[in-house]
Amino acid sequence: MRADKSGPPFALRARVYFEDTDAGGIVYYVNYLKFMERARTELVRSLGFDQSALQSENIIFVVHSVAARYHAPARLDDELVVSVEVLELRRISIRFRQQVRRADGILLCEGEVLVACVSADRYKPRAIPAALSDAFRAAQAVSSQIDQGDATRAS
Repeated sequence: MRADKSGPPFALRARVYFEDTDAGGIVYYVNYLKFMERARTELVRSLGFDQSALQSENIIFVVHSVAARYHAPARLDDELVVSVEVLELRRISIRFRQQVRRADGILLCEGEVLVACVSADRYKPRAIPAALSDAFRAAQAVSSQIDQGDATRAS
């Protein structure tokens, strides 16, 4: 599940296409959120769950809130690495920390995304299924172990 030994628990590689850029030739700010969405979707897939199967079980995840900070621009043809870490897991929501970096490691955008679990038919909050919650908890534990290891190496 990990991209590399020092990296986050999950990372998705993506390429910047012409359609991702604005008139100035840089990635349009909202498109970073699309890259983040794809990485969260692939994290769920890597945990053994399929979004369409969840939807058929009347389960979808919706973004409740996003905070993003932009550091540097991505440009046409750049290769990006989009990371996902589980920060907080609650009964009906998950808070993720995400970063978008160029393949050379330069931080372009970072943010936190709060996602809520709702019923697909009525959009009412519902508990995250136990198996999925357990999988997210395991991903969170891996992230925590990496953070502790980084802190130990830094001291």
